[in-house]
Amino acid sequence: MKVKTLLLVILVAVLAAAGGWFAAKHSPSSAGTPAASGRKVLFYQSPMHPWIKSDKPGKCTICGMDLAPVYEGDKVLGMQEGTVALGSNSINVLNVQTVEVKKEPLRRTLQVAGTIEDNDMRHRLLSAYVEGRVDKLFVNYVGAEVVQGQPLATLYSTGLLNAEREYIGLAKRTAGRESTELQKVNQDLLAASAQRLKQLGLTEEQIKGLPAKPEGSLHTEILAPVSGTVVSRNIYEGQYVKEGEKLFEIADFSTMWFQFDAYERDLNWLRIGQKVSITTPALPGKSFDGNIAFIDPNIKEMTRSAKVRVEIPNPLIDVAGRKQRELLHKLYAQGTVQVETPEVVTVPRTAVLAPGAQAVVYVDKQGGAYEQRRVKLGRSGDDSWEILDGLKEGERVVTTGNLLIDAQAQLNASANMGDDAYAATPGVQPVAASGKAAALAESQRKALNALFSQTDKIGQALASDNFQEFKTQSPALQEMVATSKKELQPVASWEPLMDKVGSAVQFPEVTDLAGARKVFLPFSMAVADLAQRARKEDKAFRSVKVYQCPMVNQAVPGAPKRGLWVQSSPPLRNPFFGSEMIDCGSEVK
Repeated sequence: MKVKTLLLVILVAVLAAAGGWFAAKHSPSSAGTPAASGRKVLFYQSPMHPWIKSDKPGKCTICGMDLAPVYEGDKVLGMQEGTVALGSNSINVLNVQTVEVKKEPLRRTLQVAGTIEDNDMRHRLLSAYVEGRVDKLFVNYVGAEVVQGQPLATLYSTGLLNAEREYIGLAKRTAGRESTELQKVNQDLLAASAQRLKQLGLTEEQIKGLPAKPEGSLHTEILAPVSGTVVSRNIYEGQYVKEGEKLFEIADFSTMWFQFDAYERDLNWLRIGQKVSITTPALPGKSFDGNIAFIDPNIKEMTRSAKVRVEIPNPLIDVAGRKQRELLHKLYAQGTVQVETPEVVTVPRTAVLAPGAQAVVYVDKQGGAYEQRRVKLGRSGDDSWEILDGLKEGERVVTTGNLLIDAQAQLNASANMGDDAYAATPGVQPVAASGKAAALAESQRKALNALFSQTDKIGQALASDNFQEFKTQSPALQEMVATSKKELQPVASWEPLMDKVGSAVQFPEVTDLAGARKVFLPFSMAVADLAQRARKEDKAFRSVKVYQCPMVNQAVPGAPKRGLWVQSSPPLRNPFFGSEMIDCGSEVK
């Protein structure tokens, strides 16, 4: 009995072991084991989110679907073109950061520069109504403050004197005891005489006071027509003047005009009535507030700008016992306009790469995948871009590390395109159908030379830490890029390179050197690729220098380590570091 029991126990153990071996043999519990069909399971992948992979069965961490096995020989689910998948370690190393796409007001601070002008509507020229001699000046210096009706000078004029005496005589006759009919005639003559005196420059008060004027008085006072500041005096005592000759120029400085040029791209931010804060180097620490009163509807063709006028009060102050206006005429001044739009869909400026016709962002698809998305940009705020199309509220976009993600996306595209990827792979020589490089026409060489030369000027401005020169030279780039694209359009193989340059040339508004270097980097890289292609295909471009810096990321946060730029001639001058490390880099042969 004991023997039978022992045999039964042994049999059960053997069957259990065999069952366990069979189950292990046919269970798809781990990658790399043969499946029921005999094929090897390579890994498990999410059908909806192909970048989610595992070596064991499980659930997709994004959608919760079962991971599907991928067998040896199966076609692996690919990701959408432009999508980059990163592991958690890579994300940490690249310091990838994302923010949510929001609907919020777009804020913009416009910095403008202009001059302080006087109020044109209260600016008067005082001319001689009759010829005569100036016998006395009561105001004999420029800058004097005068009030309306104040005597400025006395004039001896025989024509004016005769007209005054004629009026005085008529006034006395009208006051006499003539018949009613005769008085009526005298009153008509008196009115006509008064009208003539007005035409000769006398005021109503002066005409009314003529009957009391001493009979031996030969002079007539010239009175100030408005209150203000004498800005020009063109006569001296004893000077003879002719009719129409300029005597004084008076400007009312109680209200001044701050006038500045607004460029086309900024006009949509400006409105009548907006507040402007104004400062001037002549009055450090002082600020004057005014409102926009007028925007000129005419655009200047040369500068593509329009005049904007701001009205500001100009109080009288006491300087060394004399009264004068605080703001002087023709002062240079700067203005700050802070504007805000209603809520729109926005992303941070750092999220947008190559803002322009081909602006892109990288959208966080979760699980380490980042999708390249083309977006249509609207207005540019201080810290944000308005998004017109391409993104929805609530999506997350990459703000830090996106330059490196974009570089990886281009490398992926190059690997997929093979030999056709020369545009994204510097150093690969494209050839024509005959096996030789296509020759460039003279007009094409001229367009490219102009583009390389202008790019060099901007690079030299940054190398010299000259932000103002960068702003001055940048507008010419767009026209040169457009010309180059037009010239090279017949040669299809140049199109990818020119598209890349065209996408990068739309510089957003920047306010300092760091921002200028950041927006210049993608454009500089694209032009350097173009220059390398040109140097290989045409000996006319062999003098164009291409330089590289191995540590651009230290000058431009979030950028790749390697940065390229072109120069027309040596020595090397690094545009990304400037004076900090002007000679950092080496030539690309």
